[in-house]
This record gives sequence, structure tokens and C-alpha cells, in this order.
Amino acid sequence: MSGKLYLCATPIGNLEDITFRVIRTLKEVDLIAAEDTRHSKKLLNHYEIKTPMTSYHEHNKVEKAKELVRQMLAGKNLALITDAGTPAISDPGEELVKQAYDAGIEVTSLPGPCALITGLTLSGLSARRFSFEGFLPSDKKERLRILEELVNETRTLIFYEAPHRLRRTLNELNEVLGDRTITLVRELTKIHETVLRTSLGKTNDIFINSEPKGEYVILIEGKSYRDIEAEKQSLWEEKTILEHMDIYLRQGQDKKEAMKLVAKDRGISKRDVYQELIDLKERE
Repeated sequence: MSGKLYLCATPIGNLEDITFRVIRTLKEVDLIAAEDTRHSKKLLNHYEIKTPMTSYHEHNKVEKAKELVRQMLAGKNLALITDAGTPAISDPGEELVKQAYDAGIEVTSLPGPCALITGLTLSGLSARRFSFEGFLPSDKKERLRILEELVNETRTLIFYEAPHRLRRTLNELNEVLGDRTITLVRELTKIHETVLRTSLGKTNDIFINSEPKGEYVILIEGKSYRDIEAEKQSLWEEKTILEHMDIYLRQGQDKKEAMKLVAKDRGISKRDVYQELIDLKERE
């Protein structure tokens, strides 16, 4: 029989934030795959866990996953842990999970700490609907393309960012998304945990005299439906009704349907649209 893959959530700061089940599992499995064995050694020593560890990280995730899958197929039970939090969330663990499923290996997840969820609960922003974006790409064009896709996102946006890239990222967020309420969270669950609620437009002033330190969770309010509708209304008002009608006619709508859509866009009646078209024709 093949072994089993256990995805074990570990503390994101405070070592007490770990479940009894995770501790027991880490002691019972045959092998622990850790993102950074030196970092994870501190946690294992704290809980007197003697299970052997092997390194599994971003730079060896594909080939090492193949090796780990072979070991599980041979009957070994494996626990996967990341440096902090839940494996496979913005983490190379997703590759191992995929390969395990492809090989028919049973996978289970042991819940626990997760920085994006902890940050969201602290943010003071809407937690009913959110979009987790993780770390933005290093390539500038790709970053901007992603941010432009999020301009009209109404859900709370969540990003991860390293301290040395924080200023650049905040500037780009402000330029593309516009000034919005933002919550910056750092050092979650640690002694120096910090929660800063401000606006994107003011973040430049915050870091003028101080260097960002620690890993950050950036949470930004989604765009309101009211603002989206106001922008649409403003866009249509820049066009004449005849130009507006022409947009829908070119899309293949008949005149009656085009009038209906124009009226809806502009918040007026179909009769008003019809009368404006008549007036324009008479003025020609």
C-alpha cells in the first residue's frame, strides 16, 4: 500500500499556534518535507519531534516532488510543512500535491495558521468576499497587467509582499487602483505585530523616514458598485446619444434594443432617447 501525504499548517510566528493533531502527525510520519530545514528545525526541537527532514523548496519542487512521490508509493507517510502557515498557499507545495494526486496517493490537509486569513480578520475590511493575489510577479509589465485586471474588482484584495519591495508595490497599487482604504499587517502573531489602517495615497509618507521590516500582508478595499456605475455614467455622458447608439448598432443590436440599452446606461427613459434622436435629425 502507498503512504499518505499530510499537509501540516505550522505557526506563522508564535510557536504556540499549532494544533495537537499536527504535532502528533509530525511525530508519527516517516519523513517531513520542509521548505527550509534549518528554519523548521527550531519548531521540531521546541516540540521534541525527532522525525527526519528533507528539503523541498521552490528551486527543486518538480524533481524533488517526483522523488517524494516514489517514496510514498513505496509505503512512506510524508508530512509537508512550509516556513510558516499553510502549505500550498503561495508555496511550492502545490506541485507536490498535484503530483501526489496524479500518482493516486491520498492527500489530507491539517488546518491551522494562514497569514492571509489572519490578516483579513484584522483588517477591518469586508471579509465576506475577497480575492487572494499572493506575491505579484517580478516582471513589471506582468505586474501592471494583473493590477489593471483588478481595477474594478469589488472584493477585498489581499497581497503578500517582502519588505524590500513594499514601497514599489504600494506606489504601483496607488497608481493603478487609485486611492483606497488599505490595511498593512506585519509580524503577525509575533511580539511586534503591527496593524496599520490608512489610505493608499498616504503610504508614501509613512515610509519616508523608516525602512519597511518584516513580511507584509497588504489588504485593500474593493471598488464599490456605486463608484463603478458613476464611472460608467461619466463615460457615457462624454458621448452623444447618437454615438452611444452607434456602439450597440455596430455590435449587431437592432435599433429598438440599442435604444433600450442606451436608456439603461444613461439612466433615462427610452422615450427620452427617441426624442433626442428626433431632435438631432431635425437639426441636421
